[in-house]
Amino acid sequence: IREKDMTRKTLAVFLTVCVSAFFSLTANAQMSDDAVISYVKEGMASGKSQQEMMLELSKRGVTKEQAERIRQKMAPGASGRDDIQKVGTQEVSRRDAAGYDEFSIDVKTEGTRVGAPKVNFEDLSVSQRVRVIAQALQAGDSTMLYRVLDSIPATKQVFGRSVFSSADLTFAPNTNIATPENYKLGPGDEVVIDIWGTNQSTIQEVITPDGYLNIDGIGVVALSGMTVKEAESYMRKKLNQIYSLEGPEAKSQMKLTLGQIRTIQVNVMGEVMVPGTYYLSSLSTIYHALYRAGGVSELGSLRDIRLVRNGETVSSIDIYDFLTKGSSEGDISLQDGDIVLVGAYDMLVAVEGKVKRPMYYEMQSGETMKDLIDFTGGFTGDAYTKNVNVVRRNGKEYQVYTVDDKDFSSFKLADCDSVTVGAILDRYENRLEIKGAVYRPGVYQFDSNVATVSALIRKAEGLMGDAFTNRGLIHREKEDMTMEVISFDVKGVMDGSAEDVPLQKNDVVYVPSIHDLNDMGYVSVLGEVARPGSFVYAEGTTLEDVIIQAGGLLESASAVKVDVSRRVKDPYSMEPTDSISKMYSFALKDGFVISGEVGFQLQPYDQVYVRRSPGYGVQTNVSVEGEVLFAGDYSLTHKSQRLSDLVKDAGGVTPWAYVRGARLERRMSPDERARMESTLKMMNRGRDTVDVSMLDLGEVYYVGIDLEKAMAKPGSDVDLVLREGDVLRIPQYVNTVKIGGNVMYPNTVVYDPDMKVKDFVEMAGGYGFRSKKNRAYVIYMNGTVARARKSSRGVVQPGCEIVVPEKVRNEGALQNVLSIATTSASLATMIATIGNIIK
Repeated sequence: IREKDMTRKTLAVFLTVCVSAFFSLTANAQMSDDAVISYVKEGMASGKSQQEMMLELSKRGVTKEQAERIRQKMAPGASGRDDIQKVGTQEVSRRDAAGYDEFSIDVKTEGTRVGAPKVNFEDLSVSQRVRVIAQALQAGDSTMLYRVLDSIPATKQVFGRSVFSSADLTFAPNTNIATPENYKLGPGDEVVIDIWGTNQSTIQEVITPDGYLNIDGIGVVALSGMTVKEAESYMRKKLNQIYSLEGPEAKSQMKLTLGQIRTIQVNVMGEVMVPGTYYLSSLSTIYHALYRAGGVSELGSLRDIRLVRNGETVSSIDIYDFLTKGSSEGDISLQDGDIVLVGAYDMLVAVEGKVKRPMYYEMQSGETMKDLIDFTGGFTGDAYTKNVNVVRRNGKEYQVYTVDDKDFSSFKLADCDSVTVGAILDRYENRLEIKGAVYRPGVYQFDSNVATVSALIRKAEGLMGDAFTNRGLIHREKEDMTMEVISFDVKGVMDGSAEDVPLQKNDVVYVPSIHDLNDMGYVSVLGEVARPGSFVYAEGTTLEDVIIQAGGLLESASAVKVDVSRRVKDPYSMEPTDSISKMYSFALKDGFVISGEVGFQLQPYDQVYVRRSPGYGVQTNVSVEGEVLFAGDYSLTHKSQRLSDLVKDAGGVTPWAYVRGARLERRMSPDERARMESTLKMMNRGRDTVDVSMLDLGEVYYVGIDLEKAMAKPGSDVDLVLREGDVLRIPQYVNTVKIGGNVMYPNTVVYDPDMKVKDFVEMAGGYGFRSKKNRAYVIYMNGTVARARKSSRGVVQPGCEIVVPEKVRNEGALQNVLSIATTSASLATMIATIGNIIK
């Protein structure tokens, strides 16, 4: 098909119907849109099949989205629903390409067309499934696409099949090499003849389809079928008629080379991914043809690939020779009209277990277990190599063979054999171990040099000074796999006064330490030290020693009261006692004991308590924000510091401050959080159910205060005592009132001191249909809450919020209370109120 016969719509149809079936599965570097269009034009002009172009473009990274974008670019007005599109002089049915005619799949109903049989995806071949995938992509039906893909079973991983799916191993011929002398010329090859010396000339001609060159002064010369070497010798004789090229009086020289090489047509048939006719370089070999066809299919053989030329097999390839030996014998150059034929495999054998490449292998008739193990790369280091197990299907039932290593070379394999290579046993043949009071405990070799207890102890560099030499132990495994313990005299064995004890494999010798037999104990240091914890007891340890081990005293430690608690113990007592421990108190100065029991030494399991000094304190900070002269952080100078003191330290309030609306933000302590969660859980036990885990209690809450009264009466109960982390916020004057809850139109209005509660509600459209009028309440800016009856006057203050609850079936449920809060501040205020109640 010539390029001038191709239309923009033809390219769009090809990219939509064919390319989209594969290209969403690639991950290589992506081609540009122009490069894709150029490739499709050149491929169709040279007669490449759609399958071949799909495979090549998918390897180059073209995606479904890119194909769709190009289709829209090439045919912006096309509807994409034509049943038949013209491609030059050919007609390509979109229904055929999508698989409608062959399978009659209706992707919209995931069933079949009327009168067509039901299709089972598992019964379709891979190529048939690809067509159905293309159909699903055309229809935009992702449900069917995923159903088809899920139905495709996992492909067996057969050794060697992946070699033709690698984008980095194309077997493409190198066109930059020197002209091979055995290359046979044919129609389409460009012949370049260079003449130099006395005569200078260059002849550059393409061999015609009839196999001739037409050279000025010579005429028609037949070169087709000759090798380059033969053609050069032939042309030297022909051109010698014009130029002096031969003999002792030759005045010129000649060289024949190839220019542009021809394209040959090769058929790749049989069990390959995309069988068909391919146009290849005349330098191509069998491997490159297989790569262009997508490699061997699931049924194809890697061991018997034949090249048929003029009806005769001229070469046979075993790819395993190439993969395991690096041999490319048989991979000869292709010629025009050649047929690469891939038959079905003879045998597939599965190998699992302790081999270097556990997978499926294709075997040929007569090959043995040794051949198979060689293909796998051999056994791994932990493999059991004495024998392997083979499971075979004999046409009636399963058979099991245990093949010994001496029979590997004679045991022949069959199709569907499953070979398992086991691992070595988890045990030792010559292992000894020694533990305890020796210098080098560990595992040693059991042999003639180390066969007794004394030899093993000497191999471990001898006994340590703390070894208990009166008795040692041997832990031995008996024949029935049970354990026994054998004792021996360590000192007697070593000095020869007692008989040495012979060892057996897997014996474990234990030489105890005198410390293992006595409870050495530890000493604990608690309180105001740098590294509180437990320390191993050592004889003669004093109070000063253990405090140094604990990193010394902290700045907060008391030097006048350090207590030591000691256990009461009497191993010979016959009477019970009510005493639990004894207490000793000490005073320290510069890390030394200055008062207490003289010469006091610690004993095992003593506990040392370094108390915190009552005269030590760290700074605690509070903050004041808003309308004060000097806002910021302030440090509390005494524990009873109050709100009025903080305002005074901040220089007092500004003229624009709304003191009545001031509120206090306080961090929630762990004790308060625990009590609040406990209260909510108790409230959850009734009919009103609130999931406590769904409530965000936050880290802070608001405390309802009256700063105006606190400043008027400093030190009184309304003047709240501050604690660390408190933040006092004094806002500007706000002359609005917010109305929310079950009202007709939640609103914010201007404050009027002469208006009643119902007047404010009327400015929000009045009460709602399910409002609880007598349960309305007011939330003030300072965090306090008050009831708001309809006729109440003076309850509403500037900046407050009136909330009207809604009637529900369970009026006492806590969730109803929380749900009517219209702002996050309201919710925080109510939680803070609960916290204040349970204090």
